[in-house]
Amino acid sequence: MTIDEITYKVNGCAMKVHNTLGNGFQEVIYQRCLAIELSRVGLIYAREVEQTIYYEDIEVGIRRADFIIENQIVVELKAVINLEDVHLAQAKNYVTAYKFPIGLLINFGAVSLQFKKIYNSNNKYSPLQ
Repeated sequence: MTIDEITYKVNGCAMKVHNTLGNGFQEVIYQRCLAIELSRVGLIYAREVEQTIYYEDIEVGIRRADFIIENQIVVELKAVINLEDVHLAQAKNYVTAYKFPIGLLINFGAVSLQFKKIYNSNNKYSPLQ
């Protein structure tokens, strides 16, 4: 399955969850519902995947991605009224740290589902190269 096909399926799953629940729930509720939908469409995923963060080869912390899907895409979920630059920066950092070609930032907190695709400019898949 191509990255675009995976992205399309993830987006469809997120839309189904948002159409069913609407906005207003905590992020963890959307995360659990999205996991159900990802399973239903046959996508392989892992939740709350830890990644060690390094500064000049020194371990400085650990972050958790909400989802790693098909071992190709990192997904960060939010449940906020409006996405802000800090959310995009966080998603970009995850894509870079996990060394995946793209990441998805999905916000369930707005009246309409917000879905952003973030490219890793250091990856061959990226259209930014």
